[in-house]
Amino acid sequence: PVLDTEDAWVSVEGPVSIVELALEQKRIHYPLVEHQFVLCTILYAIMRFSLKSVKPLSLFDSKGKNAFFKDLTSIQLLPSGDMDPNVLSIRQQFLVKVVSSAVQALCSSQKAKEVSEEELFPFEKGKNWPTLAADLAQYLQISEDVVKRHYVCELYSYGMDHLGEE
Repeated sequence: PVLDTEDAWVSVEGPVSIVELALEQKRIHYPLVEHQFVLCTILYAIMRFSLKSVKPLSLFDSKGKNAFFKDLTSIQLLPSGDMDPNVLSIRQQFLVKVVSSAVQALCSSQKAKEVSEEELFPFEKGKNWPTLAADLAQYLQISEDVVKRHYVCELYSYGMDHLGEE
């Protein structure tokens, strides 16, 4: 972009402006940032629901693992459409665990009315974990319907039929 400056600013001496520094930066490779975001979301879900048996890097193939350790400005080979069935199975199991833990946390917070979940986790206000898991399924190449069906089954199994019908 062309930055027009007034004549008074042209003769000013001192450090380089933040705008000029920003324009000199290399452009990031957005799919690589998106790939990092998926990892961060997975790590946050593991932490939030205390999922102990999940190994986050096992949810990615070798190309995906290598991409995590590259500069965000580099063009990297990211996982393609063809995935190992074992990795897909591990991903699906992970998403099912997240949904199950989310429903369990929802039920336990409704049973213990004295302390709401929003008071325990104020930064998660309005966060819908099952919906987030369904969105994450798109990135992980898992069918959203599998995640949504499991969510409905979990709601019915915890006696929350009114939510399951919705």
